[in-house]
Amino acid sequence: MKPVVIIGVGALGSHLVMLARNLGNPLRLVDFDRVEQKNTQGQFHSKMGLGKNKALALQQTLLGLWGLKVEVIPHKLTPDNVSTVLGDAALVIDCTDNAEARRTIKNFVRLADIPCLHGALAADGSFGRVIWDEFFKEDEEGAGGQATCEDRKNLGFHALVAAQMALVAQKFLDDETRSSYQMTHGTLQRIS
Repeated sequence: MKPVVIIGVGALGSHLVMLARNLGNPLRLVDFDRVEQKNTQGQFHSKMGLGKNKALALQQTLLGLWGLKVEVIPHKLTPDNVSTVLGDAALVIDCTDNAEARRTIKNFVRLADIPCLHGALAADGSFGRVIWDEFFKEDEEGAGGQATCEDRKNLGFHALVAAQMALVAQKFLDDETRSSYQMTHGTLQRIS
């Protein structure tokens, strides 16, 4: 069975991983970053993971909590390795927060005709998006590389957006339905 590849396991992706553990496809987690103290406030990372690669820390958490084995790629996604990392995916889920990574993902999935779901969080926690690649515009997406995990006040909203991503991904894997959403505190608006 082809894997679901989740790129970026920080503020959005770490919560998504916890909710995507039962999607039915194997999971592959991609992130080059390390768990810092500030990450334990707004991400699904614990103090036990401090200093570890985020993907490896979540791999250990998933194994410890649920006995779930996942593949990890603890490296930065680049144009040089994108084919190896994403080429066999059933679904790519982009939880990155920078334009360079998003362009690399977007360019590859479009060329390879691989379904891709993009997630985005505003740095100030004012909105989130869950949007399929055909509607994705990178200039309007993401936090622009700004930190979204500096404190705990947006933790619930991060988890809410991640939950919506998990629901959209599950629906796609079940019957190939694609729905995109924009969210604010208190609203969920379908945009496609």
